[in-house]
Amino acid sequence: MKSFVNYPENSDFSIHNIPFGVAVFNKEYIACATRIGDVVIDLATLYDFGFLDDVEGLNDNVFEAYTLNEFIELGKPVTNAVRLKIQELLLEGSSLSNDEKTIEECFFQIDEVKMLMPVHVPNYTDFYSSIEHATNVGKMFRDPANALLPNWKHLPVGYHGRASSIVVSGTDMHRPKGQTKPADADQPVFGPSKQLDFELEMAFIVNRNTEMGESISTAQAEDSIFGMVLFNDWSARDIQSWEYVPLGPFLAKNFGSSVSPWIITLEALEPFRTASPKQEPEVLDYLKFSGDKNYDINLEVSIAPEQGTETVICRSNYKFMYWNMCQQLAHHTVNGCNVEVGDMYASGTISGEEKDSFGSMLELTWRGQNPLKLSDGSERKFIDDNDTVIMRGFAEKDGVRVGFGEVSGKILPAK
Repeated sequence: MKSFVNYPENSDFSIHNIPFGVAVFNKEYIACATRIGDVVIDLATLYDFGFLDDVEGLNDNVFEAYTLNEFIELGKPVTNAVRLKIQELLLEGSSLSNDEKTIEECFFQIDEVKMLMPVHVPNYTDFYSSIEHATNVGKMFRDPANALLPNWKHLPVGYHGRASSIVVSGTDMHRPKGQTKPADADQPVFGPSKQLDFELEMAFIVNRNTEMGESISTAQAEDSIFGMVLFNDWSARDIQSWEYVPLGPFLAKNFGSSVSPWIITLEALEPFRTASPKQEPEVLDYLKFSGDKNYDINLEVSIAPEQGTETVICRSNYKFMYWNMCQQLAHHTVNGCNVEVGDMYASGTISGEEKDSFGSMLELTWRGQNPLKLSDGSERKFIDDNDTVIMRGFAEKDGVRVGFGEVSGKILPAK
């Protein structure tokens, strides 16, 4: 496939991608959008001009909304058809390719628009599905010989997080405050976190509502998942280590998480399917699945100080996930928990076996014992004030590239 829109060969947003997001156009109106190369396309105006008229089931201009929820809720038969129609319109020789008026009205350069949160997130769950990450944390905080807790290989461990503090890439984040208990202190103290961390994650977004008591099986899960985003689950490690017993993460996590603005559909990721790591012992029947349910997505993390260039500190891959999305959603709903359109489910930190593939500062510096050196000569045990953390992700195979762009966030001093 070749588009009439020119873009660099290494663009994340090739003709094979067709992502969905929400943008502010002309600094005045909000609409749902797609992107090819560095061109952002206003889908609400494209719909008004009649270019999507022949998509069955698309009976209203859902792209005029401030989020993608209404579009996503139409389900795969409609959303897939819209994606394929947009792809067709962007090909050389299409009815759109020579329509100068429509192109002038609908096409914007990426630096001319402001990206917003792509969905309203009713509920957010964070999993703990990388065996390498869970093992590293277990070695640090528990018995190195028994790093994984007894349940870990039997179910996808997770917890319900805070949906209201999930923000779009480019949103600054203030350093959180809370209780910590220094190792040499008898009593806890209050103040800004001294061990602020990122977590390299990805998240999937569901496209349907279910009733209480209803479950989604591993076989049904992919039809219930619209697409994926990059996800930075900011974490305050010193607050977390004091508060998490017995009920788990709370203030250490709920102060903020950052997501990339473009949702990449599972259909765009189809060429990059890959096998999951072998699961032993054998899982219970409701967690069994057939076929390749994981994806080969290259991931990296950089730190950019306020003054100076960014340094890549981590290169990992989504294919390292022990528990896949289908198992996560099946487990989440097997008890009858109802889901809502726009619900977001994060993977948990994605770490590989090699040290430079560890997906958090906690692991990369081994709890601060081995500081990282940045390109400007400075060192980091955790994230400093005014640091910007940037995560990127893309999949590439046989000349086809589909990427996520980036999710970035700058840490400001505590208020």
